[in-house]
Amino acid sequence: MISACLEIIGLGLSVTGTLLVMVACGLPMWKVSAFIEGNIVVAQNIWDGLWMSCVVQSTGQMQCKMHDSVLALTTDLQTARALTVISAVLGVLALMITIAGAQCTNCISKDSLKAKVVNVGGVIYIIAGLFVLVPLCWMANNIISDFYDPQVPYAKKREIGAALYIGWAASAMLLVGGGILCFSRPHDEKSSYPLQYVSPPTKNTSINVEYKQNYV
Repeated sequence: MISACLEIIGLGLSVTGTLLVMVACGLPMWKVSAFIEGNIVVAQNIWDGLWMSCVVQSTGQMQCKMHDSVLALTTDLQTARALTVISAVLGVLALMITIAGAQCTNCISKDSLKAKVVNVGGVIYIIAGLFVLVPLCWMANNIISDFYDPQVPYAKKREIGAALYIGWAASAMLLVGGGILCFSRPHDEKSSYPLQYVSPPTKNTSINVEYKQNYV
């Protein structure tokens, strides 16, 4: 009962984390405009994402443009694109593997094998969380470095956008959910073989054996 509850909690956190990874991957708010000192123009706000850049006017109008060339992007953006997509794919793959080994399904009949399959799904979720965590930290480090770099003009300085915070939350859910799945059902080889207790021979059986020997 406890292992089933842990599976549900771990799977719920992991699925939510995977969905948040997809949301963070699609949002254009990885970098947002920083209004500091000389940059006091607040009529428009610039958003930079993995796939597009958007300009939001103070009137509420928004214009977005897809990135024309992948090779023209910076190294951190290219890496973030690849790793976030891989993380989302791993999350979907881990979902199918975990469901196949869950206690509420009959895809696998052997309990010890089902426990191993669930543990494998948890490991894949942890890998997915690490894959999305790397570009988030890299991007945040570059944003902070450029923000405090005096050589970067104020108009080009950016701040951490909402997509990074969503990605960090997704990474935490994937790591925690995957860890719960890994330890929800520890497989024990001894438990797969039920113990059989053999009762000692009774007095009647020993008398019958002696009688047969005398008879022969």
